[in-house]
Amino acid sequence: MKDRRSGEHWMGRLYMREVSLRVDRYLVNTRVTPNQLTYLMTVFGVLAAPALLVPGIAGAVLGVVCVQMYLLLDCVDGEIARWKKQYSLNGVYLDRVGAYLTDAAVLTGFGLRAADVWGSGRIDWLWAFLGTLAALGAILIKAETDLVGVARHQAGKPPVKEAAAEMRSSGMALARKAAAALNFHRLILGIEASLLILALAIVDQVRGDLFFSRLGVAVLAGIALVQTLLHLVSILASSRLK
Repeated sequence: MKDRRSGEHWMGRLYMREVSLRVDRYLVNTRVTPNQLTYLMTVFGVLAAPALLVPGIAGAVLGVVCVQMYLLLDCVDGEIARWKKQYSLNGVYLDRVGAYLTDAAVLTGFGLRAADVWGSGRIDWLWAFLGTLAALGAILIKAETDLVGVARHQAGKPPVKEAAAEMRSSGMALARKAAAALNFHRLILGIEASLLILALAIVDQVRGDLFFSRLGVAVLAGIALVQTLLHLVSILASSRLK
């Protein structure tokens, strides 16, 4: 699993697969099903949104804990499914839904946090809007990827191969490598975003305001919009739809 070129999160390779294997041993001989674990995974991911509404560093820490539990269960459900040989399309579908909801929950929760919903002053809904915009962008990027499979299936073509992701244009290929090297697009993923939110919460605690959280929301909204467009262009410029 760690050696997969795509589909394996860097935190999974770094430490979470080691943790999940130690959790598996307590579950493989129980009646717990992989799909039940996937449901629980999704619950933890969605809970990141209300967790982030808790003021101060405590809310940011709770958000990270919820997302880390999501990541852990995302590893565990697949490992239990392979061990018990309980595979299903429902599981694949639910896993994707969980990923969509978690990214959206973290970014939407971040926007509401920056809007200072529970503060003593006026609620600034601009930041909630920008957080929701970032969440929409994160969902659209995932949808753009998934819709490649939908389009190929409806056209009667086999699933896309990894080699098809290569750009047909050398200029586009160079631009894609540059973007991949910067990895700025990862900031709008729920897992990375939760860590960014914690870092910004610490700085805001020192300053005594929400300046850096609000700046972070604006930056993530901008990244989401740009990445949505660039990702769409990269798909159309590759061989994935050929």
